[in-house]
Amino acid sequence: MSELWVTTTFGFEGYRVTRHLGVVRGIIVRSPTISQGILGGLKSMVGGQIGAFTEMCEQARRQAYELLIEHAVQLGANAVVGFRYDASHVAESSTEVLCYGTAVVIEQVRAG
Repeated sequence: MSELWVTTTFGFEGYRVTRHLGVVRGIIVRSPTISQGILGGLKSMVGGQIGAFTEMCEQARRQAYELLIEHAVQLGANAVVGFRYDASHVAESSTEVLCYGTAVVIEQVRAG
């Protein structure tokens, strides 16, 4: 395995967990840029999907995920199991995105 694998389940078919390294997380708090805030505010008056805010949330999820990966690699993991996202409102126009899981070392199960 040359990359870090991530799953919402607690294992990978054909692999076994050889070590649990602990909880890893990535957390980011984002607020919209000025242009996202203006576009989002205008769109919220007419209803429908607010693309500017969707983009902001997707950026926050991606950044939190990247931090989780960095944390897992620092611990020596080659996989993360039990991966989850959570989000909450922190302050007016600010969103906290947290992703977390368990860093593990896995190895392929040998047949026979």
